[in-house]
Amino acid sequence: MAREKGKTKQRREPLPEEFASLEAAAEFWDMHDSADYEEHMQDVDCTMRIKKRTYMISLDSELYRKLRAIAKKRGVQAETLVNLWLQEKAS
Repeated sequence: MAREKGKTKQRREPLPEEFASLEAAAEFWDMHDSADYEEHMQDVDCTMRIKKRTYMISLDSELYRKLRAIAKKRGVQAETLVNLWLQEKAS
């Protein structure tokens, strides 16, 4: 925490070497400000290429139930089955 004139800096909890779980890390960062731990941060270079977009299309509920049942029998997700069928039709 930043030092204000005339006030002493509050002691902060040390940053753990490791967290026992993702939930433990989330809990720690929910309760602490990352700005208080800047000396532990390091710059990283990263490049991202976002190639896929998601589009939402409404379906009739009965049609979706049928689609989901067919997809389950084939062992795929309903979204996968829809994409396969649309690719076939669009080709």
